Amino acid sequence: MIIYLLKSGILLSVFYLVYKFWLENEKMFRFNRAYLLGCLIFSFVIPLQIFSFESTFSNKIGLIQLNELVIQKSNKNLLLISFNDFVMILIGVVYASVVLLLTVRFLLSLNTFYKRIRNSEVQFIKGEKIILIEEPILPHSFWKSIFINKNEFEKGKIPSELIAHEKAHLKQKHTLDILFVEVLQIVFWFNPLVLLYKKAIRLNHEFLADEAVNKQFGAVESYQNLLLDFASNKNTIALASNINYLITKKRLLMMTKKESPIRAALKVFSVGVVSVLLLFVFSTKTMAQKVINKSDVKEKDLYELDGVEKLPEFPGGTAEFYKFIGENFKMPTAIGKNKIDGKTYMQFIIEKDGSLSDIITLKDAGYGIGDEAIRVLKLSPKWTAATHKGKPVRVMYSLPITFRAEK
Repeated sequence: MIIYLLKSGILLSVFYLVYKFWLENEKMFRFNRAYLLGCLIFSFVIPLQIFSFESTFSNKIGLIQLNELVIQKSNKNLLLISFNDFVMILIGVVYASVVLLLTVRFLLSLNTFYKRIRNSEVQFIKGEKIILIEEPILPHSFWKSIFINKNEFEKGKIPSELIAHEKAHLKQKHTLDILFVEVLQIVFWFNPLVLLYKKAIRLNHEFLADEAVNKQFGAVESYQNLLLDFASNKNTIALASNINYLITKKRLLMMTKKESPIRAALKVFSVGVVSVLLLFVFSTKTMAQKVINKSDVKEKDLYELDGVEKLPEFPGGTAEFYKFIGENFKMPTAIGKNKIDGKTYMQFIIEKDGSLSDIITLKDAGYGIGDEAIRVLKLSPKWTAATHKGKPVRVMYSLPITFRAEK
């Protein structure tokens, strides 16, 4: 999971930088919309390696790093401690709690629109569904409806340009983009890059809506002044497309910016090249970690970790594996007498039939700890073997063991 998040984070960063410094200031709003949405999908799907290329440089070795195992001798028995497991459980609880809170907030926002549509007066003007609400709010749109303050609408204070602006949002289905990003933000709430993409997408929506208004009315300067009049109004709605979203100098300047077809074509081509390169790099199966003492290992049948469909499993799971070691491990007498603490690194291979082989000590703390660890690992029952393309394969494991004498 960590490797997946790192890869997706790198992709999101690269694509966002390309957009920020190469595409954002170009008047190619439709391409930019597709680019931003495509980059989000690309960045979260490609690291899954659904589509992958075999690398001729792959060393065909997969190494799985197990959590640290801590064994402590006490007067009662051997205590098995896994601090990493506790941390992982804590992280899981925090993540799930935040996801739950964000999901509730998201559903409440959707319910707000539902209540307004159900409880407010509805009119259809030129085929558009207009919801007249009592709250003093700027015109905004969501899904298939435009929401307007009833009092100002009845007094004719809503300019036609603002209605056209919201119609453009509806016609171009910008709500789908917003909902998509909101869901991503719930799942990946810890990734600030998703928020940057959200802001970029919503600003690009405003560029698109502004363009539609100016094509219809052909009065850019008048429309700019109209937007500035509403810029101070901060009563915006979450999930909605709001008329005053990011009224900035950049947005106003973009209305008068001239298009350059040649420059746009060049930038589209260059972005395509970058995307293909990233696709190849992040879809190529490579070994991310070198194996220590690789010369001591038979490599020909080992598969890289990214190619393993199902990882090996100890009967009952990893927790049972740790328990098995703790129950069978006999602390050398010298450790207890001298009250010595230390750490030993073990390495072994899960064979195609689930048995353990090539059990070696990468780093021995001495006092017979390494030999005892080898003895215990040789007692291990057979695991469920790993599979690759439906066939059993060999996988290598690395296990750090920390031992503590009785204090």
